[in-house]
Amino acid sequence: MTQPAQTPTPPGKQMLSEQVYAHLRDAIMRGRYAPGDALKPQDLAREQGVSLAVVREALVRVVGEGLADRLPNRGFAVPAFSDRRWQQLAEARRTIEPVVLRMSVERGDVDWEARVRAAHHRLARTPVYAPGEGEFYTAAWAEAHRLFHRTLLEGCDNPVLLETFDRMWTASELARRWSAHRDPTRDGIGEHRQLEEAALARDADTAAAVLARHLTLTAAALRDGEGAGVNEGEGVGAARS
Repeated sequence: MTQPAQTPTPPGKQMLSEQVYAHLRDAIMRGRYAPGDALKPQDLAREQGVSLAVVREALVRVVGEGLADRLPNRGFAVPAFSDRRWQQLAEARRTIEPVVLRMSVERGDVDWEARVRAAHHRLARTPVYAPGEGEFYTAAWAEAHRLFHRTLLEGCDNPVLLETFDRMWTASELARRWSAHRDPTRDGIGEHRQLEEAALARDADTAAAVLARHLTLTAAALRDGEGAGVNEGEGVGAARS
């Protein structure tokens, strides 16, 4: 039986949905919504001057990125600190990423070494916080951070593993931001420097161990700090993984 053709989304509605999605994602990332806060479609539609259909489309995208939950009979909400997903994601990353880093150290060529050095230099030189960027670290620092971690793994030369990293990174972005506030004294600069040094020294054992510890500390900040507020401090040295 022939399936009816799907009606394409009108360009105007698609543009509005993109705008609402970008606004909502930015608001969650900057801490304008606290963990567990409801995301009410009616309120968002009124604030943004758009239809409920446009808002719901944007909310579905945010849910797909792990930045919100769709709760049965309760609508949408920002995830809670105590959500098991954060520890499950941390476990998955600790299981997979050190193995991929080991492969990367063993297989990476000279060009990979140059990219790792450049990515670390960019990360070290990018300001963590900036006026007007909200409670959490800047978008520029977030991108430099992602690029550094991904570049470390790119020497593995396995697109499937890198796609897995990309999905886990996106899903854990909110937890990284919360974790930074809960452990503002953590030496993230030092941890990233250790990762670069071990990778470029071709010390796969040390690189894998440093990365595993780096990932563990982020998850521990959420687990050990349950019940505390997000805005506990903004130490520039705070680490994220």
